[in-house]
Amino acid sequence: MNIIKNGPDYASRRVLLAHGAGAGMEHAVMQALAEGLAGDDIQVVRFEFPYMQKTRADGRRRPPDREPVLLECWRQLARECAHPRLFLAGKSMGGRMASLVADELAPAGLILLGFPFHPPGKPERFRGQHLASIRTPTLLLQGERDSFGSREAVENYDLAESVQTCWVTDGDHGFTPRKASGVTLERNLAYVCERMRSFIGDH
Repeated sequence: MNIIKNGPDYASRRVLLAHGAGAGMEHAVMQALAEGLAGDDIQVVRFEFPYMQKTRADGRRRPPDREPVLLECWRQLARECAHPRLFLAGKSMGGRMASLVADELAPAGLILLGFPFHPPGKPERFRGQHLASIRTPTLLLQGERDSFGSREAVENYDLAESVQTCWVTDGDHGFTPRKASGVTLERNLAYVCERMRSFIGDH
C-alpha cells in the first residue's frame, strides 16, 4: 500500500492518519497536519483507502468504498504499522471509520479531525451514536462552524467520558475560518497540531 511517512521509524509514538471522503493523503490540510505533528518523538504515517488508490492510478473520481472495506483497511494498516504507542487519526470519514474499530484495535489513542456527525443540513441522520460508549481515549477536534456538527449541536450530544473535545476557532469542516474572525487557517492548523501533540504526549 502506498504510504507517506513524516518523522523517523524510531519515534516513540506512531500516528496512522487517514483522509476524508473527497481528498487524498496529499491534500494541503493533510500535509500540513502531518508535517506539523511529526518530529523525533512522533512519526505520522498517511495512507489511502482502496477507492482513492484507484483514483490516483487512473484519475477517475469515485465514491468511497463500502464501510466493511474501509474498516478492513484500518485493521490491515494497524497490523502492518504496529507500534507500542500507536494512535489512530482521521479527517472526517477517515476518523469516523477509525472510531468504529478503535475499541477493537485498542490503540493508545484516537484523534478525530472534524467528525461527520451528520450530513450537512440533515441532523436527523446522526452517525455518532457509538461515541457515547467508546472506551478508547479520544481527542475530538471540531470546527465551531462545522456543517457536519457545529459547536452548538455537538455540545448537546451524549459523548463518553473518554472523549475530550477541543474547538477550532470559527472553523468549518476543513478548519477554515472566516476572514472576519481574525484568525487564519494556518493558525487553526497550528492549534490542531499543538492539541494533537499534547494529547499524544499524555497517552
